Amino acid sequence: MAEPILKWVGGKRQLLQELHSRFPISYEKYHEPFIGGGAVFFDLEPSEGTINDLNRRLISFYEVIRDHPEQLIEENHRHEYEEEYYYDARDRFNELHKLDERSLEERVEEASLMLYLNRTGYNGLYRENQSGGFNVPFGRHTNPDFIRERQVRKASDILDDIEIYNRDFDYLVDCVDEGDLVYFDPPYEPVSQTADFTQYQSDGFDKDDQRRLRDLAVKLSQNGVYVVLSNSPPVGELYEDVSEFTIEVVDAARMVNSDADNRDDVAEVIITNVPADRQRQQNLGDYS
Repeated sequence: MAEPILKWVGGKRQLLQELHSRFPISYEKYHEPFIGGGAVFFDLEPSEGTINDLNRRLISFYEVIRDHPEQLIEENHRHEYEEEYYYDARDRFNELHKLDERSLEERVEEASLMLYLNRTGYNGLYRENQSGGFNVPFGRHTNPDFIRERQVRKASDILDDIEIYNRDFDYLVDCVDEGDLVYFDPPYEPVSQTADFTQYQSDGFDKDDQRRLRDLAVKLSQNGVYVVLSNSPPVGELYEDVSEFTIEVVDAARMVNSDADNRDDVAEVIITNVPADRQRQQNLGDYS
């Protein structure tokens, strides 16, 4: 089992066992349309499938890891853990983001800067302002690892046969087959178990997007695709009348938060069409 390269808000490291136990015992390809930090993906180490995200910087980062790991590692060695250097690096990262076309060297540089800023910025946050500028301040860390040589090489091996997309989640219609597994982890805000979907709001992923996602999940299920989805409790209401899906509420710790004192357990729902007798939790001897 590999570990994520980046820290990422909404990461699922604390929910891995709950998720994996609901995955099917066996499946064909694996697809994750909202990859983020990739905690589930890297823990699973799929041999075939797809990943996707709307964040262009993030997708370029994974492409560089897959295709040019040694150049990335070499670039990572150039950085310094020093406050003035951090802000210069942040400025350069934002300059590269404005370019319409980037050379391979610039793409490697951008990926390396993303990793450096993620490991040395405040609290491991990735945050952009309205114009797309990365604006996380310098963080105080003890010996931050922004080279991550072993992790980069391992991730590159895992990504070797994975197709990488920077599109809307509906790209799945063209590349998912019967017997595949799809894990959806869309953007959402943690809310209480008693909140109502009509009051639900999510940054950059609204109610209409949640309904589109539900409709796609139903379509995939009807085509024989395994579907697992995690979200805030109110979203469970969208699936209550879909007979093939089950909805379970679990607790997960918030490990990345701008307020270090506000990392409490929050309720999440796991929604799946995987039959109980096909789930790993029903066959513990097959689950590791």
